[in-house]
Amino acid sequence: MTVYLDHNATTPLDERVLEVMLPHLRASYGNPSSVHALGRGARAAVEQAREQVAALISAHPSQVIFTSGGTEANNAAIKGYAFANKVAGVLIGPTEHASVRGPVQSLGRQGWQVDVANCDENGVLSASRLAGAVDIETRLASVMWANNETGVVNPMAELAELCGERGVILHTDAVQAAGKVTVDFTASGVQLMSLSAHKLNGPKGVGALIVDKAFTLEPLLHGGGQERERRGGTENVAAIAGFGMAAQLAQAELIERQQHTLGLRDYFEQRLIERLPQSVVFGAGAERLPNTSFFAIPPLEGRTLILALDRVNFAVASGSACGSEQHEPSHVLRAMGVSNELAHGAVRVSFGKDNSRADVDGVIEAITSQVKQLQGMGAATAWT
Repeated sequence: MTVYLDHNATTPLDERVLEVMLPHLRASYGNPSSVHALGRGARAAVEQAREQVAALISAHPSQVIFTSGGTEANNAAIKGYAFANKVAGVLIGPTEHASVRGPVQSLGRQGWQVDVANCDENGVLSASRLAGAVDIETRLASVMWANNETGVVNPMAELAELCGERGVILHTDAVQAAGKVTVDFTASGVQLMSLSAHKLNGPKGVGALIVDKAFTLEPLLHGGGQERERRGGTENVAAIAGFGMAAQLAQAELIERQQHTLGLRDYFEQRLIERLPQSVVFGAGAERLPNTSFFAIPPLEGRTLILALDRVNFAVASGSACGSEQHEPSHVLRAMGVSNELAHGAVRVSFGKDNSRADVDGVIEAITSQVKQLQGMGAATAWT
């Protein structure tokens, strides 16, 4: 049986979430836009989920727009702003996910000025660094709440305050943060926030864009009038209901999950350094998500170690699942000033609520054993 340690890529569907979803895949199959009883039942499920998702991140339910996931939410925020406004400047953090960098690059091809801020050696984007990158053309900024590779958390309230002073709209990709740390949409001061259900033990294929009430966007999808004409298309009721339950559970169990995964992460890093003192933990000098450890064991190549661990039933990662087929070093680590050689050795372990200390002991033994085998074979030298 595989020990799953890749929860930043996706999480197992909670059985309590599945129980909520199943009726909408069977008997309760109505279209939420229909006025008959089956339709009204579906509509009630969608609106309940909207309240549950809003409660997780301290927003008002009317601010929640359901999407097909975090990628659509990021595109809807960035392109939705651009489509509703004149060509200007957009600024992003240096460690953003591909689903932010992609739409921003698209705007660049359409005449928008695109700028990228710099972070410190831990991957943190401070307000002073953001201020140095904002110029007179900047109208929109996108900075992730927490990084999917390193787990490093950005100071969102400070960044939002700076953006407010400069008249810049701030979007944050909070896909990795929600359900792992406290995320407060209202208190943070951001205008746009992206979420995804499958990062917090909900189903794949559903997410949300949270939009400040005073803010309007041009929809990416027109037709049908769903989501108060903000996102056309018949709602995926089962997935949305599952998202709502996953959000409710994440809110209720947040402290317990934080403490549990933080204990596992700290124990893992302690054992790793004890057994392999040459190990380097990226972002260790900054606030991080409690479940995430991104490390390298020089001079080993990370992909080789990941595949070796997979053969002995431990699932870990090299960084973003969306970029797992690419063999270039992590753009996140490059932004942090990490050498290409060390970056090619990067491995990510991300714990979930159902992992145990025995899982940590098991993966540490497996890493130690595989490292020795790979070194003996001469097959684990990092790329240069």
